[in-house]
Amino acid sequence: MSSSSNQAMVPTTVLNESQWSQINQAIAPLNKEQLTWMSGYLAGLAHNQPDLGSQVVAQESTQAQASLTILYGSQTGNAKGLAQEYKEKAESQGIAATLVNMADYKPKQLKNESHVVIVVSTHGEGEAPDDAVELHEFLASKKAPKLAGLKFAVLGLGDSSYEFFCQTAKDFDQRLEALGATRIEDRVDCDVDYEAEAESFVARITDKVKEELAANSSSQVVAMPGVARPNLSVATQQYNKKNPFTATLSESQKITGRDSIKDIRHIEISLEDSGIQYQPGDALGVWFTNDQQLSKEILSLLSIDGATAVELGGQSISVLDALTDKLELTQSYPTFVKAYLEAAKNDQLRALYDDKAKLREYLSARQIADVVREFPSAISAQQLVDALRPITPRLYSIASSQADVEDEVHLTVALVEYDAHGHQHQGGASGFLSKRLQEGGEVKVFVEKNDNFRLPENPDTPVIMVGPGTGIAPFRAFMQERAEQEAEGKNWLFFGNPNYTQDFLYQTEWQRFVKDKVVDKVSLAFSRDQKEKIYVQHRLLEQGQEVFEWLEQGAHFYVCGDANYMAKDVNDALIAIVEKHGNKSHEEAEQYVTELRRAKRYQKDVY
Repeated sequence: MSSSSNQAMVPTTVLNESQWSQINQAIAPLNKEQLTWMSGYLAGLAHNQPDLGSQVVAQESTQAQASLTILYGSQTGNAKGLAQEYKEKAESQGIAATLVNMADYKPKQLKNESHVVIVVSTHGEGEAPDDAVELHEFLASKKAPKLAGLKFAVLGLGDSSYEFFCQTAKDFDQRLEALGATRIEDRVDCDVDYEAEAESFVARITDKVKEELAANSSSQVVAMPGVARPNLSVATQQYNKKNPFTATLSESQKITGRDSIKDIRHIEISLEDSGIQYQPGDALGVWFTNDQQLSKEILSLLSIDGATAVELGGQSISVLDALTDKLELTQSYPTFVKAYLEAAKNDQLRALYDDKAKLREYLSARQIADVVREFPSAISAQQLVDALRPITPRLYSIASSQADVEDEVHLTVALVEYDAHGHQHQGGASGFLSKRLQEGGEVKVFVEKNDNFRLPENPDTPVIMVGPGTGIAPFRAFMQERAEQEAEGKNWLFFGNPNYTQDFLYQTEWQRFVKDKVVDKVSLAFSRDQKEKIYVQHRLLEQGQEVFEWLEQGAHFYVCGDANYMAKDVNDALIAIVEKHGNKSHEEAEQYVTELRRAKRYQKDVY
């Protein structure tokens, strides 16, 4: 039954439009079993609080006037985490807050809101994260309503190394203003080391809305005797980015051939005694340390003694330990050049910094050591540390199902290693996991939940998976899970890499999945095995008729891997398939794909 037909049956004397919309948003992700549980839970509430209905009616006008809604759009989980933290902060100040993923939010509800805080990331070339696309497009369309009664604030997350830094946040901020909404606070654009700036933003917003909203707060937590709450692993909640679990590397095995142009590793990490739980589709956050030789080289270039003490995060530490354990060295970023210039006073570097396009191009092919080699200067240990930004953990799609591997977690890691500018370069986390960390060594990890990349609730639902290169990782987890479930749903994998003999990742496992009838179809695209390069999007188009038939049968469509090229090409191919085999116009095909995404039948895990 549609939500509109449900709404028509609800007397307006019981629930106002805003309350009913919030209820619909809350229950939208629930399956049949969860809805049944909720109906009993709410019936219990009504039985124990017989005057609750009259309280709702009495408070109707007050709650409709002012409430706080926190909307988040998150690609990797950071925006979601910040939004959750803000909700907790608001509630601790007596403010009732509703937290909603933009993917689950009905855009037309905006006209009924009084206070909205948006926390949103940007990925790719200034693109909105998947769960923010619909709301982002709605606000830019002619359908967007006037929002003169809305007060808002926007917190953006991004990486200043990219040209379109925090572009999605800027779009939301500008569009809401154009629609007549009033800012509570100026937009804040956070770089990768966002914690302090975001915390300050949250404190300022809370102070500004507290007096207005706290008086209208009527949220409460009711404990029902004999009713169990959904059980989340305490350990999963305990271990997080700020408090990772110290795990052990069990295995690191190269799974590409001797002559492959890629070095891809299968990594196994023990979570024994942690109690950590994860689901297929989740990511593992990995904290790493830099190569100490790289740290020493940078210090030598700058004539800095590694034993020199510096202040970092309120602690005194040697500059060598700071560079090795705490600071980002394998990625370059404009904020380093800006701070370095203040100490270096180099005219050539200044000219480069002033040309933003040239600077981005220059930094994209260089690490911190390359910049220092080219522009050596007399700079103090403290100035160097202040110019560098903190290490941030790398997120890897989990390549295992816990139902199969129990207290382990598996990753598929491509080693970043190359020669450039006369020196060898290595990725920070990939080099740490693949080369510097020995089996039995310790690694600090945490699970990053990804509720936007999940297997269908119904195990009979067909699944199409597009995962070239290391994008195959979560689909290995998907198939392990479905094998353990003895799921009846059909499964189709599209996989690509350069060469069949060198780069067919987990080949024997996929052959076993096919033999055991877990996987129904595998379509391969090895780009360098023939004169014309063939990629996964070409295989999709070749088999477009059957792909469309699967979609019409209710299949869920998943994409994992490169965001800048592959994911866009696959999206274009999907629209072309729907247009051709669904006999639709291009606009109708685009709408069909949008509906897939809205129904969470088209999900992406891209980077």
